[in-house]
Amino acid sequence: MNGVPRLTRGDILRWLKENDRVRLAQLWEWADAVRHEFVGDEVHLRGLIEFSNYCSRQCAYCGLNARNADVARYRMSADEILACAHQAVGFGYGTVVLQSGEDYGITREWLGDVVRRIKAETPLAVTLSVGERTEGDLAYWKDCGADRYLLRFETSNRALYDRIHPPRAGIYSDRPALLRYLRSIGYEIGSGVMIGIPGQTYEDLADDIELFRELDLDMIGVGPFLPHEKTPLGKEEEQLWAPLGEQVPNSELMTYKVVALTRLVCPYANIPSTTALATVNTKNGRELGLKRGANIVMPNVTPPQYREKYEIYPAKACIRETADMCHQCMKHRIQSIGRQIGKGRGDSPNRTIRRD
Repeated sequence: MNGVPRLTRGDILRWLKENDRVRLAQLWEWADAVRHEFVGDEVHLRGLIEFSNYCSRQCAYCGLNARNADVARYRMSADEILACAHQAVGFGYGTVVLQSGEDYGITREWLGDVVRRIKAETPLAVTLSVGERTEGDLAYWKDCGADRYLLRFETSNRALYDRIHPPRAGIYSDRPALLRYLRSIGYEIGSGVMIGIPGQTYEDLADDIELFRELDLDMIGVGPFLPHEKTPLGKEEEQLWAPLGEQVPNSELMTYKVVALTRLVCPYANIPSTTALATVNTKNGRELGLKRGANIVMPNVTPPQYREKYEIYPAKACIRETADMCHQCMKHRIQSIGRQIGKGRGDSPNRTIRRD
């Protein structure tokens, strides 16, 4: 990779702890060079449709937590979702991402029909991000035409995962196994982690990045841990479960490190510069993410009457913007750093690599 070293786990761990600005400038340069070489200079835009904020889970940090009685719950109609998809086509997007809480009021058949309609009426790729569903649901939606599935494993530390993700009664959660199943039936698979979860150590985060490599992910999203104030982790001055000096900070800088290291470890992956990153740095967080390894952004096309109700963490960036405002802003930000907006679906280069 043009003089860029192949990183071992030890290298990853050292970079995660690195704070020297000159050294980090080298990391940013390497990540940007690898991004340019393997996925090019186009920034692909994915139109995000947050179609339901119902959720059956009680995750200790998320504002959609089933126990948060202050959430005004909603489910968009199929026609509303299709209108958003057509709007995304008008903006030139190649993909829509249908995202919701883990909402079992959304049936297999209903969502399958929505996917079929999008595929019949538009040229869009369809990404689903609806949490842990049965293998039958996932296979059904693939047969309906869904192209990709996003399911963050959040942390590779099993004990930490269980602390922040109480399981559903009688159901064991194994997200890496579910991701492997999704890959086996033909989905492009995406995952990711939160950075700075209370109790997350540098060793944990290095393991997370190694798991990205092992899973050979098509899409990888990372962002800082931002708990909602009406959740257990948002209400308390949280105790640090990690040993002194080993707690990962949920900082902007740490997020850039993980983006850059992820690009070096998974050169062909599509990596977004996330809304969470823009939330911690409203001025130029997305741009810096794009300069340090990312190649995707996800403008929101959710209707304004629903957008504020999909508050997974506080002070979410762009929550009051219309779809057109968000599109124009993203376009300007991408062009301001000398990059170009991608055309077409922006499929994962991994698909071609694996076939070859």
